[in-house]
Amino acid sequence: MTPGGPATAPGGPAIAPGAPVAAPGGPTLSPGGAAAAPGVPAIAPGGAAAVPGQPVLGAAYPGQPTVGPGYPGPAGPGTAYPDAPADGPGRRRRLPVVAFALAGVLAVVAGVQAYQIHRLDGRLAATDQRLAEAHGVDGVRLDGLEKRAEALEKQAGAAFNPEAVASAVLPSVFRVRAGDFTGTAFAIGKPPTGGGTTLLTNFHVVEAVYDKSGRKVFLERTGQRFEATIVKVDKDKDLAQLRTTARFTGLVAATEPVRSGQQIVVVGAPLGLQDSVTTGVVSAFRKDEDGSGPVIQFDAPINPGNSGGPVINGSKEVVGIATAKARDAEGIGLAVPVKTACDTFKLC
Repeated sequence: MTPGGPATAPGGPAIAPGAPVAAPGGPTLSPGGAAAAPGVPAIAPGGAAAVPGQPVLGAAYPGQPTVGPGYPGPAGPGTAYPDAPADGPGRRRRLPVVAFALAGVLAVVAGVQAYQIHRLDGRLAATDQRLAEAHGVDGVRLDGLEKRAEALEKQAGAAFNPEAVASAVLPSVFRVRAGDFTGTAFAIGKPPTGGGTTLLTNFHVVEAVYDKSGRKVFLERTGQRFEATIVKVDKDKDLAQLRTTARFTGLVAATEPVRSGQQIVVVGAPLGLQDSVTTGVVSAFRKDEDGSGPVIQFDAPINPGNSGGPVINGSKEVVGIATAKARDAEGIGLAVPVKTACDTFKLC
């Protein structure tokens, strides 16, 4: 190589200054070191394309590759990004595994839910059973309470209350005026056929009128006066049946026999004093001794004018008809049992 002349490779052509160096058997290198591939135009200094119509490539920045665009363009068909998953047989093999795993998870979840539902059903059934048992216990308790309430009501009803008895009985009790004599009478039973009211009293109360072939007597109460007729009498039992066209509530005859010590109320018009009430107890039940029938002995005070008045028990039922009191004695009154009058006159 001559000074200032082109370099001459041993055994090769001379290399002109600024000309591309061609490696033996290789492509021609452009200035800056880029190799010119066969069939690819060489890049001229300054970045101009060697062949017209080809894109101009910008100068390479330090640390960047000499050839190629400064920014990567969109990937073309078949181009894979480094971070993109490969779409191949491996991915297709993983899809069934994932699906199977999801199915397994769903099966486990469904099983857990089914188990929870089963447990919930069991709890609900147990709760229903407990509620049914509690309802049954409550029903038994309620029945017991109802029975106790009924028993208390019976006890309360059996409790002796003279005020309640008197208020219930007085509207059915009257003063009887038979000529010059007065006594007491009371309505009994249901209304007779044809209407009106049936009443009972003692025969000796209406005896003066009856013996004179009279049949009319008068019932008096609270300033009112009602005419009544003597229907039937029984002299031996000292009973008389009266009837009036006026309507009054009949008292109820007791069906149970009296007992010694039983508390009673006597209502009448002693000495003509209407709506008089006295109380006492049954002293004894005297059987028929002289053919006139049994009598009830009681200790409630009575006087002339009480004859024919009702003797009432604590249940507001008539047990007897006050008839007389013992002379020269205190607390000995006598009454005809109401059953005797009902049987005699086919009443009650």
